[in-house]
Parts: sequence; C-alpha cells; structure tokens
Amino acid sequence: MFRLVNGRTQRSNLNKLVRPPRTTIPQSLCSYSTKSESINANVRPKPDIVLDEIATYVHDKKIVSPLAFETAKLCFLDALGCGLASLKYNKVQDIIKPIVPNMIVPNGTKVLGTKYEMDPVKGAFAIGTMIRWLDFNDCWLAKEWGHPSDNLGGILAVADYSSRLFKATDGKEGKRFTVNDILEGMIKAHEIQGVIALDNSFNEVGLDHVALVKIATTAVVSQMLGLSKDETIAAVSHAFVDGQSLRTYRHAPNTGSRKSWAAGDAVSKAVNIAYMVKNAGIETIPSVLTAPKWGFYDVLFKGKPFLFSQRKNFDSYVMENILFKISFPAEFHAQTAVEAALTANKRLKDMGKSFKDIKSVRIRTQEPAMRIIDKSGPLYNYADRDHCIQYMVTIPLIQGRLEADDYMDAVALEPEVDSLRSKIYCVKDEQFTKDYYDPNKRAIPNALLVELNDGTVLDEIIVEYPIGHRFRREEGVPLLVEKFQRHLSAHYINSPEKAHTIFNASLNPGLADLPIDEYVDLY
Repeated sequence: MFRLVNGRTQRSNLNKLVRPPRTTIPQSLCSYSTKSESINANVRPKPDIVLDEIATYVHDKKIVSPLAFETAKLCFLDALGCGLASLKYNKVQDIIKPIVPNMIVPNGTKVLGTKYEMDPVKGAFAIGTMIRWLDFNDCWLAKEWGHPSDNLGGILAVADYSSRLFKATDGKEGKRFTVNDILEGMIKAHEIQGVIALDNSFNEVGLDHVALVKIATTAVVSQMLGLSKDETIAAVSHAFVDGQSLRTYRHAPNTGSRKSWAAGDAVSKAVNIAYMVKNAGIETIPSVLTAPKWGFYDVLFKGKPFLFSQRKNFDSYVMENILFKISFPAEFHAQTAVEAALTANKRLKDMGKSFKDIKSVRIRTQEPAMRIIDKSGPLYNYADRDHCIQYMVTIPLIQGRLEADDYMDAVALEPEVDSLRSKIYCVKDEQFTKDYYDPNKRAIPNALLVELNDGTVLDEIIVEYPIGHRFRREEGVPLLVEKFQRHLSAHYINSPEKAHTIFNASLNPGLADLPIDEYVDLY
C-alpha cells in the first residue's frame, strides 16, 4: 500500500526523485517525502501517498467481511446507547443545544433523544459529543489510542440530513442512506483511524487522538457526499493542515470536560471541510504531510513520517478487533483493574473484611496506563476522576461497583474515598507492556495486590483482557446488548413502549436495509 523508505528522500533536481538504497530500508512503511533543494521551489507535487491511499480506500474498497459488519452493528447500537445515556447530564444538554435558541433547520439532522433538527455540521458536534461524553463507547489501543465510534457523529449527521433532503426534493438533491451504508462507513472510519494509530503515537508529540477522528471522518463523509477521489484527497489534506488539538485537557493539572466534547468538535470540523470542498471546490494541499518545514511531519511530528509496519493496507482489521467498554464507564487502560478491584471487594467480604481493613494496594500495569491515568493529588472534577486509575479502583473496593454517577461530587467527596485512594500506587510491568503492544494479543493487563492492616496479603488478582476484548467476545456480546437495552430504558423511562420499539427494530435482521432517517425517527 505505502512505499518503503528510510527517513526522507532528497531530490537531486526538481524533476528527479532519489530513493534510498533498499539495504537501508526498515521493516516499516511510510510515504515518500518530496523535499527539494529549496523549500521555496514552486513546483506543485503530486499528493502525498498517504492522502491518495486513504481516498482510494474509501472510494474503491468493498468491505466483504461478515465479522466486520456484525461488529459494526454492535458498535453502532452501543454508541447510540451511550449518546442517550449522556443526556441525563445538564452540561451535555447545554453544550449541544443550538447557538440560536429554538432554531430548526428544514430537513435537518435529527439529534437522537432530543427535539433538535440541525444543520449537519452542528448536528455532528451534538451527536459526537453525546456518544463520547461518558467515556463508555468503543476503544482502540495501540501506539495511539482513541475511540473510533466517535466518527459516527459525523457519519450519522451527514447520512440523516442527506436522506431527508433526498426525500424532500424527490431525489433531486441528497442521497438516501440505509443503516448498512452507515455500518460500512463506520468500518472504514475505524480502519483509517486505527491503522494510522498502530505505529504512530500522536500523544508522544503532544497531540490528541481526535486528530485521527477528524481525518477519518473527513475521508468517509467526503465519499458519502459524492465527492470524487481527487476531491476527497483535497478534503483530507485540509483535515491534516487544520489546527490539531493539544492533549492538555486530558492531563493533570488541566484535565477538564473538553475531553468529553473534543470528538464532537473533531467530527463537526470534518463535516465542515467536506462540505467546503463540495460547495466551493477548495483546492488540495498536495504535500501537506511531507513539505519541508511547513508540512505536518516537520511541524507536528518531529520530522518523522508515518510508519505502517503492522498493516500494509486498509481493510476491516480494526473493526474486527475493536474493544468494547461493557461493564464500566472508565478509561480503557483501567478496565481490567476495575474488574480486579471488584474481585478483591468480594474476597474481602468473604473474609468478613472491608475496604477499611486495607493497608495498601499495588497496581501492576502497562506503560500507557502509567502515562495517562496514574494520578495523585486532588481530583477536581468528573474528568479528573475518570482518568485516574487509583480513583477507578477505589470506588469498586468501597462500593462494589463503578458507574457514571460515581465520578460525581456526591460520591467523590466522601472522606473515605480519598483516604483509600492515597493507599493505592502503580508500578510498571515490562511484560504487561509487551503484551499490550503485541499485535497477536493486544492485552490490557492489570494486577492488584492488596495488603491488609493485619499483615495479610491477598493473592494477586490478574486480569489480562477486559470483557470487551475480542478474546472474550462470546462472553461480552450478550452483555453489550443488555447495556444498549439498559440505556434505552433509562432514557425513555416514561415511554417504555418507545424503548421496546427501538430495541426490537435494532435487533431485527432487516435493520441493515432500513433507511437511516426512518431508524433515527424511532428515537
């Protein structure tokens, strides 16, 4: 798919590309640079290979994997359920509401679970924010991590609006999309985001993973809008050149709620870019990645091109191996630690003990968890707490559960919470880290060692794979369906018949053929 290189190539003149000797090529893939003798030489190059390959994939690749479509359906329902569950929080409602009060866009994107009908850009922001708010949708862990179903905010907003426009104009404008079209779009967005993430760490250069959401959504939405392959290349080039989010809001001492709406922001920008190219013919920035000094690699990636050593083409690998958050609304690197903490809670009860008898808790974990969620000191808000592994272990040790409301002040400010949290510490385990990065395992291991005040040390509790992992898919799918049903019932608590209708339609074998606007209308 991508050409092999060793670092950057040089041009001996403006028309000749000199490739490095094959003997120096690493076992990795990246796009060629087109660096010239002068950064001011005004010879317009061909588009960077990464741009071309992304556009070729979304336009020409037919997804045929039954497993990918089956998994995409679960991602689709799970993401929508998470979106509904977020609406119980006033802050979500305030963030997603129209800027102009009571504004309704004719044939607009309908925001599920609300009365809003918005333009697709604002609709993408609203849906994307809802899906991501609780940190409960699917996850992908590699050199870069992220939540590929974030892309659904843009895909669904555009498909719903386009379908309503098509219907209102008797087919003269827009296009009618089915649920199956949405699933294929999700598979491709998952793949673009996830494959780039396999070998390329945005977090190590201080960038947030939502940059990949913007890039993937831009590509998929461009194809949905009927853009040509060249126009899709143009759109993706603008997604790369766009200002990229810093990770500041995900880390101490600045952790805040922006991490819950950053994905909504990313998909709304993606949709806006795609429509600009569609409506105004915005031109391509061909060497947006490789341009010396001014390109993405030099400015934002420390001069290093993207690597593609694990996957040499785009297909459906990421969707087939996606991680689901089934049991806990918790940052994914902590999922197995929370499961271990629940086991420890039960052991303590069986011994006639409780969290009050704990002297210390050691969490043996992987390096990414140490970097992202190992946190001490005050925790100021919900966002601080759901990115602190010590907090996410504390609550199940005390309460025997971990739910979204457990990150709220009503629970967090109880004095025993900080008292126990101060006794919990992390150590990095090299084997856990290797298993985390092993493409054949993709483990997310955590191990808890609990010592009691009387000197008793409980047997270490090790959990390598969370219940949402591919290796536990058979165990996880029924629970994932229950999670979706639970979110429907909680949102439509005053209309149980509506929840029942949506649930039955969602599990109907004919769901894939249902027009997406008709399915959204059920909500």
